[in-house]
Amino acid sequence: MAISMVFIAFMIAISIISMSKFPFTEAGTSGFSIDLIHRDSPQSPSYNSSLVPLQRSINGLIRSYNRLNRFTTDYSKKSTGTDIISDNGEYLMKFYLGTPPVPILAIFDTGSDLIWTQCQPCIQCFKQKYPVFNPANSSTYEKLACGSSSCKAFPDSTCDKNNKTCLYSQYYADGSFTNGVIVNETFTLGATKGRNISFSNAIIGCGVENDGIFNAGESGIAGFGIGNVSLISQLSSSVKRRFSYCLVSDSSEASNSGTLNFGKKVSGPRAVSTPMVLKTGSTFYYLTLEGISLGNKRLDFFDPSIMTNATKASKEGNMIIDSGTTLTFLPTDLYSKLIKALERTIKLRRVNDPLIILDLCYYSKKYIKVPVITVHFKGADVKLKSENTFIELKKNVYCLAFGPAVEVGLFGNFAQRNFQVGYDLIKKTVSFKPTNCSRS
Repeated sequence: MAISMVFIAFMIAISIISMSKFPFTEAGTSGFSIDLIHRDSPQSPSYNSSLVPLQRSINGLIRSYNRLNRFTTDYSKKSTGTDIISDNGEYLMKFYLGTPPVPILAIFDTGSDLIWTQCQPCIQCFKQKYPVFNPANSSTYEKLACGSSSCKAFPDSTCDKNNKTCLYSQYYADGSFTNGVIVNETFTLGATKGRNISFSNAIIGCGVENDGIFNAGESGIAGFGIGNVSLISQLSSSVKRRFSYCLVSDSSEASNSGTLNFGKKVSGPRAVSTPMVLKTGSTFYYLTLEGISLGNKRLDFFDPSIMTNATKASKEGNMIIDSGTTLTFLPTDLYSKLIKALERTIKLRRVNDPLIILDLCYYSKKYIKVPVITVHFKGADVKLKSENTFIELKKNVYCLAFGPAVEVGLFGNFAQRNFQVGYDLIKKTVSFKPTNCSRS
């Protein structure tokens, strides 16, 4: 029975890939890139000019804890990755939908699979600043039939018996929801260099009932998870199932955006790679965290001298890498070791976190300097600078941008800034390469 289910899942994946027709050639080693827009950037429709930079940092921390709760819930329930809290997304990407193409601004999310946007006629839609996509104006819009393999690939898809079309429903952990029709539509990406790149028969959720904690600056979500219906899986061999991103630091010019690359291989002398750990029923990218070093002092997640093969296997995939969370969350024991090591090392005046969220804060008139913190993933040592580890929450108050996680750790985007972070879904690896992302 188990073999049969695996075979069925494999055939569904092949069917989805074969349905997508790509009018562009395969990406080379450099691929093609589009902009990633931070939600607090002046380029974002969500930008609030009245907020000072410190307030934006504080808002990002609050969203991090909300998102951690979502991952904890999903982890315990072996979720399919659909219980996302959409207001937590930190980065937006623009694409175009339909013929003629209509601009869509969606949350870039490595923690989910479904690509969806609001569509007319709206039964219930949240306010958005871009016009809502109207399928009646597109010559390439096509609803999926109930019996199609693509429809069956969607978790919890249902059938509209009146017109025999495929429907989806997603209910999120925060009470938000999106319901609508699963469709084939032409999907276009605006490359930063060269011509726009389009492909037909993209599988999209067209939401006509959407409400909850959504922001007017976004129209939906672009899922980049490991599942078969995510955007990167649908692009498939055309980009060699590879994508990468480079996120700018807070110290960069406000006008700078990050970049999202399709097809690029992250390689070179300073690049390191760690294997993904696949977990049944989950779309998240799990990595294996073995320990952390503060300078030359290594803090192991577990004692290697007493590890058995069975214990090692149970520790595999103890960390999720996520684009939508600002903070990094460590397993509780390792987090406590890091806090104690930093307390012994940093000789500055301790102060309280103004939010009463973070545990380790210092007063300093200039950006705090600490020994390099090295995150030891399996087979890959990622060296973090001070700009990746301490965040300014108040004038002259810097706090460690880490927190404790009860169940599964989370490697957040603050630690990933000024790295090329590459995902290779064929080799099943995640790679890191130090990069000045404001110049990439």
